[in-house]
Amino acid sequence: MTNTLTNIPEYLTYDDVLLLPNYSEVTPSKTEIATHLTNKITLLIPIVASPMDTVCEAKMAIALGKLGGYGIIHRNLTISQQALQLKEVTKASIKAGAAVGVGADFDERVAALVKVGVKEICVDSAHGYTKHVIEATKKIKQMYPAIEVISGNVATYEGATALFQAGADAVKVGMGPGSICTTRVVSGMGVPQLTAVFEGVRAAKAFGRHIIADGGIRASGDIVKALAAGASTVMLGSLLAGTDEAPGEAVQLNDKLYKTYRGMGSIAAMKHGSATRYGQKWKKGNTKALIAEGVEGLVAHRGSLDEHIHQLMGGLRAGMGYLGAENLKELMKKARFIKITNASLIESHPHSMIITNPGRNYA
Repeated sequence: MTNTLTNIPEYLTYDDVLLLPNYSEVTPSKTEIATHLTNKITLLIPIVASPMDTVCEAKMAIALGKLGGYGIIHRNLTISQQALQLKEVTKASIKAGAAVGVGADFDERVAALVKVGVKEICVDSAHGYTKHVIEATKKIKQMYPAIEVISGNVATYEGATALFQAGADAVKVGMGPGSICTTRVVSGMGVPQLTAVFEGVRAAKAFGRHIIADGGIRASGDIVKALAAGASTVMLGSLLAGTDEAPGEAVQLNDKLYKTYRGMGSIAAMKHGSATRYGQKWKKGNTKALIAEGVEGLVAHRGSLDEHIHQLMGGLRAGMGYLGAENLKELMKKARFIKITNASLIESHPHSMIITNPGRNYA
């Protein structure tokens, strides 16, 4: 049906809602936060490192894997470099995946990753509801049926359904919510992330598979909301990019320490290989070849991944305690979302004071 100004639907994101607290006998420290990435891959914590070149290489995948999460090695590497990164993770007895695009090196890259023992491949695209991504998903499942496939990104029920029908074991949901993403501004496309997750979960339930909420997570409360909406895991970029284990460069600025962070749709990242993620091609010397859908910048240094994840999971456990949810299935079952006003959002944050110490889990 064609939209008119009288029937445009209202879609919501994390800051548009809160969760109602329930009667609880659950102590946060006793909650169980194990989950599934796919039906075959279980995790002790519902955290996945985004396959971005300033977020996840071997060091991040190993560190996060030791904490119970999961890393996906980015594809802005040569095929041999990515294979070596994966071998390094495997040598540490850690499970990790690797991202591939749908460009000219697809077959060679997939074969090389399978050769070094990859157990999961992420077909990574800004727009996953396309012929190329659907066919790539089918091809991997047909040629390597033992390999788990994550495909994305999508933001609608129809998009998620198409990828599950193609054989995806999990689907990444998110179009434009990331802190470094400009897709919505540049193209006018996108879906507010909470509604996008709900729509993806609706499709996942029909297939008995899983959704990864990718993007827009700014605090542990957003993790709680994404999982309450039915996502099995959340994918983090900016929240991990500032840690010691992230591959971004450390930068000193005005006596404060930062780390570089860039979107895979930024010009610099696309020149290093991710242009096909946005349906583009890069030829050296052609300055007009690329249309950016991301930015480059700095994020505050967050210290060790271990301490940072501890804070994020502490927030998740606190939310589960408020809801009376002993595990993530109960979190989804007991969740009651309410829509809030902008005044409520302002009220939700510290106010009427000068903050002298924001703590480790508020920024």
